[in-house]
Amino acid sequence: MSAEHALGRDLPLPPAPRPEGEIAHVGGVPVSTLSLQALIDRMLAEAPVRRMLGQRALLVFDCNGQGLSMNATDPAFARDLAQADLIHADGQVIVMASRWLGGPVIVDRSSTTDMFTDSLKPAARAGVSYYLLGADEGVNAACARKILEMAPGLKVAGRRNGFWRPEEEDAIIDAINAAAPDVLWVGTGKPREQAFCVRNRDRIKAGWIVSCGGLFNYITGDYPRAPLWMQKAGLEWLHRMATRPRQLAWRYITTNPHALWLIWKHRHG
Repeated sequence: MSAEHALGRDLPLPPAPRPEGEIAHVGGVPVSTLSLQALIDRMLAEAPVRRMLGQRALLVFDCNGQGLSMNATDPAFARDLAQADLIHADGQVIVMASRWLGGPVIVDRSSTTDMFTDSLKPAARAGVSYYLLGADEGVNAACARKILEMAPGLKVAGRRNGFWRPEEEDAIIDAINAAAPDVLWVGTGKPREQAFCVRNRDRIKAGWIVSCGGLFNYITGDYPRAPLWMQKAGLEWLHRMATRPRQLAWRYITTNPHALWLIWKHRHG
């Protein structure tokens, strides 16, 4: 008997945990107060059920300083971000701001990399399948191999690099749907990944669709992560800028001050 038949097509989706005051408004963006572990638990419990019942995929985006700045300056990105069902605190500054401003407090930082890596072994045990979409072919393939080493038994439903022509998009959606992943991870960078997710969410057969930026490069070690003390202090951006100055220096120099100004500007909600 298939899981779909066993569950029954008319079985209602179990309610996701919704703690009191789950939304913190930071810099003009509504951010979930869920902890990293609660976010992972919800994903692993909910994504397979949504997929098996044929329900609309839950759209999950991240929020960091760059995202705050882009939300205020890029109308197309702002429209796409507003379509998310859940926005989580990828940047430590978002967590800190929720504590500075009063109101609902974000429990802890849920960086996309931590969300992904911490979920691998539980996903393998629960039989939750992942699809990796993004990065170049070498990084994407290496990431798929690496996570199978990290979590033996993990179901990698499929993978595809993040470079394609517009006319190839239908074929990509068909391939994702043929693989039918519980969670689709889309790592093509802001604002492209958000636009892809919003444009195709009603065609994609998955439980959750999660934007993940340079995640696959961090898993392979192509992009080094900051020491833990820098992550906790909200200084991971400084480490990234120091290790990849040509790609990231201008981004952080321009978006970080703007993000802080936006946090102050929207401090009363």
